[in-house]
Amino acid sequence: MPLKFVLRPNEKVIINGAVIGAGDRPGSFFLYNTANFLRGREVLKEEQIDSIEKKLYFVIQLVYIFPEDSTLNLQRFASILDETRDARPDSAKTLDEIARLVEGRNYYRALKLCRKLFKGGTGGEAAGESDDTADDVPANPSSTDGEPATSDRMP
Repeated sequence: MPLKFVLRPNEKVIINGAVIGAGDRPGSFFLYNTANFLRGREVLKEEQIDSIEKKLYFVIQLVYIFPEDSTLNLQRFASILDETRDARPDSAKTLDEIARLVEGRNYYRALKLCRKLFKGGTGGEAAGESDDTADDVPANPSSTDGEPATSDRMP
């Protein structure tokens, strides 16, 4: 089944590396095949990196959005993961799970879990937005098990 999402006026989403935005009117869109996508509110810009946790999130985001550069970015991920383990020994279980998700190429879920480290593991935020909207997207955001997933809370 396709994944349905709605963009409000002037909202954006990244799909397979391309930025897609709505005009002055809302619009519904369907993804009928596998695609990597992030809502605008889930995207972390490089200038927003102010912690090791956000540095880790950013490199996972690069692997996810730009798979053509994944070899280099996965090497960066391994290095930044080690730095994060040193800086956050209290988050060893979470970091192990993030590593497992990245190894399994489940980058979206790894990003979601990594966001929780932003505020010391208390359910933090990416790019200043709440994490509550990520729950309505399946593990592979382009596929669903039943009815099309609908989210009117897009970027």
